Amino acid sequence: MSDMSRIKTFNLPDLGEGLTEGEILAWLVKVGDTIELNQPIVEVETAKAAVEIPAKWAGQVQAIHHPEGTTVEVGTPIIAIDTDPGAGPLDAPSTTATPSGDLPTPSAASLAAVEVAPAEGMVEPGLIGGAAPGGRTAVLVGYGPRTTAAKRRPRKGAVPAQAVTAPAPAAPTPSPVVTPAVAPAQNGRAATVTGGVLAKPPVRKLAKDLGVDLGTLTGSGPLGSITREDVQQAASGASVVVAEPIVATTAPSFGADREQRIPVKGVRKLTAENMSRSAFTAPHVTEFLTVDVTRAMKALDRLRGRREWRDVRVSPLLLVAKAVLLAVQRHPMVNSTWAGDEIVVKEYVNLGIAAATERGLIVPNVKDAGRLSLRELADALTDLVQTAKSGRTSPAAMSGGTLTITNVGVFGVDTGTPILPPGESAILAFGAVREMPWVHKGKVKVRQVTTLGLSFDHRIVDGELGSKFLRDVGEFLTDPEAALLAWT
Repeated sequence: MSDMSRIKTFNLPDLGEGLTEGEILAWLVKVGDTIELNQPIVEVETAKAAVEIPAKWAGQVQAIHHPEGTTVEVGTPIIAIDTDPGAGPLDAPSTTATPSGDLPTPSAASLAAVEVAPAEGMVEPGLIGGAAPGGRTAVLVGYGPRTTAAKRRPRKGAVPAQAVTAPAPAAPTPSPVVTPAVAPAQNGRAATVTGGVLAKPPVRKLAKDLGVDLGTLTGSGPLGSITREDVQQAASGASVVVAEPIVATTAPSFGADREQRIPVKGVRKLTAENMSRSAFTAPHVTEFLTVDVTRAMKALDRLRGRREWRDVRVSPLLLVAKAVLLAVQRHPMVNSTWAGDEIVVKEYVNLGIAAATERGLIVPNVKDAGRLSLRELADALTDLVQTAKSGRTSPAAMSGGTLTITNVGVFGVDTGTPILPPGESAILAFGAVREMPWVHKGKVKVRQVTTLGLSFDHRIVDGELGSKFLRDVGEFLTDPEAALLAWT
């Protein structure tokens, strides 16, 4: 096999939802590694999700074109793979950088040895398809890669990016050093500060699998984050040097040396744009309702005790979701969108559940939730939450929502005034369930109580409609069994 057909360059695919670029979070392979077809090779973060991209070919990694932390546009080459490493060595290309620090100019011979992704109409084995309608090439998710240059975001302390080419002996990696942060001395005593561990979800999973405590490591990645190499080195038994705490002896400063600047990007940037657009576009109104949910909590206990539900995660959120779906059937205008000169009332409910993740707030949704049984709804909610916590929510799972629930009660908060997701007309805040004194059957008793907060778009939902919708949700939670008999 010739060099031209052996070396193939994989471009960053179109990740769908109109996304045009992604940041390389972590390379899961290195130059010289032998990889398999569909093996995850790189983790890329877009404005909506972090995704692992699989290898399109089996073979040996010959070059990685962009380091971690680089923002790359769709269609830009990111990795070169030798698809027949057993055929013998390749001609080694020059790796000398220009005086300005730019990447070397490839020779004609090296360019001839590279084969890019197949042209339209050709299908390679793996997860990538062939030609798409309209003459565009089908990619990992969606269509339409762009062949433009990479755009790199400068990072503090970053080394100028250079392409990594043919495998070379790796220099030994120094052991990670654990250095407890120390606060300024107070009354002659130093206070050791223990902060949160900065590590990406794949790194956390790797540490969990290998039994490595991330709290004992200091990362070598950007902003002190812990990398896969740090975890693997700790798991291999490499020594970890613990530095002695240094007692601050100078007066505290209040300048940039004690400030942290966090780039606004990815999910957080998209969330900020959406919330700003919604807050200043839709006229928000929020109403509150405090309800006795003692019967609902007892119903959940009885449900958990049933044999067919013993392996199902049953939480108060399940009953809140069911209450919302039934209330939508009684007041369908709440499940609608403002479209300028018309209101689009939707006969399906893609029920969004706001989830706080390490990467920021995301709102995945359960598609057509109104058609699901209570058991199916419970399974869907469990899968949605677990996927969000692991950082594997896809862009498709976060699009098309029609109505949202935000469970602020998990943080011990009673309620809130949530901002509408763009394109939705209502969002319900579910507060903490607390034991409180409550008048029940003419006597003051300790009951389980929660507070609901409903924000709605006043262009679509007027006060009467919003109040009736919130009342029905409250009535269901007050006596779910009676509401089911009366409404279904």
